[in-house]
Amino acid sequence: MSTLDSLTAGAQVGTLLPLFTAVVQRPAWSAEVKKIVAVVLALIAGVITVAASGGWQQFQHGSLTFVTIAAVLTVSQSTYDLLWKPSRIAPVIERATTPSTGETVE
Repeated sequence: MSTLDSLTAGAQVGTLLPLFTAVVQRPAWSAEVKKIVAVVLALIAGVITVAASGGWQQFQHGSLTFVTIAAVLTVSQSTYDLLWKPSRIAPVIERATTPSTGETVE
């Protein structure tokens, strides 16, 4: 796997990751908690991307592993801020996947 392949795989995963992250996020969480969750999920997705694209032996190549994980993290944060949040798609997913508390407002 080349550096370009690593960047491409990371960018592809990172582009869609905010939509999956929105399923986990909750609207009531603070911005700090949401950011921590997003970063942790991006790191996990980066590790999975490395393993899926190059197999477990790919981790022997530190620079390619770093490039892939960094690409997932960078692209996921960028696409969330530039695409998914302004389009209101990610916030809608957050609200739709948040379990209701069963309380009614009178």
